[in-house]
Amino acid sequence: MSEWEEKIEKIAEHTVQQNVTHIAGVPTWTIVLIRRLFEMKGTDNLRDIWPGLELYIHGGVSFMPYRDQFKELIRGDGMHYVETYNASEGFFAFQDRPDADDMLLMPDYGVFYEFIPAEEMHREDPKTLSWGEVETGKNYAVVITTNCGLWRYKLGDTVRFTTLFPHRIQISGRVKHFINAFGEEVIADNSDKAIDAACKLTGAVMKEYTAGPVYMQGTGKGGHEWIIEFEKPPADKEVFVRELDAALQKVNSDYEAKRHKDMALLLPVVHIAPTGTFYRWMQQRGKLGGQHKVPRLSNDRKYVEEILSLI
Repeated sequence: MSEWEEKIEKIAEHTVQQNVTHIAGVPTWTIVLIRRLFEMKGTDNLRDIWPGLELYIHGGVSFMPYRDQFKELIRGDGMHYVETYNASEGFFAFQDRPDADDMLLMPDYGVFYEFIPAEEMHREDPKTLSWGEVETGKNYAVVITTNCGLWRYKLGDTVRFTTLFPHRIQISGRVKHFINAFGEEVIADNSDKAIDAACKLTGAVMKEYTAGPVYMQGTGKGGHEWIIEFEKPPADKEVFVRELDAALQKVNSDYEAKRHKDMALLLPVVHIAPTGTFYRWMQQRGKLGGQHKVPRLSNDRKYVEEILSLI
């Protein structure tokens, strides 16, 4: 079924009367399904519809910004969350420890791995490392060769190793999704952590976000512009912006250096988007469905300008 909205409707109709115990999917689109179920049953807790629900298997994007939102949507004890890393090209890793936020890399699933260090990612002939040469705490682009015929294929994801032997990873972002207009080298892992921290400190719950650069004009200074759609907005937007900025400085020393005394970058500009903005934007782009994710960061203003035109 190619039409995503029709697919969501059919899934909701088929499952609303079922005793579903396990669900799996990308968080963004799972939330769309949950909200449709809420509309059908007149509730705001998925456990009212599926009382036996106990497991959500997620992947595709970092779950960090969505965790609090899912706790609001699925209330009650005994709910478990497990992260996996899989794609059309293969199955790569899964969360093997219930309370951990990393995944065990699978060396024996018909995939040979190579890893491109962050500083080599955008070079024409980058250096690659075997998994015996990687280090913890550094970002790498993933390259795979598979027994299905893929040869040195770049997945487009970046990962960071948390342990070696056994090798465990966290997905840290996408190769194409970053902001480095001023040498700040902000990646999705940085922005996810920053927005998560800001939400926790202000009581907000994030739904979706994206960010891009504000270019220097003449003798002016640059910055970042964020568009955020909230499930629960912060009580004080200015406090949220300051906390977001402070959290991003904590996780990214290059950004901190550029922000020092407003030397090169000014305080971020944050727009609070009306409910449904990101859905309409993805729909407009023909990007609805589980294979498509909201791009978190861009090194140009294309995404920001497109979304601002909808607000």
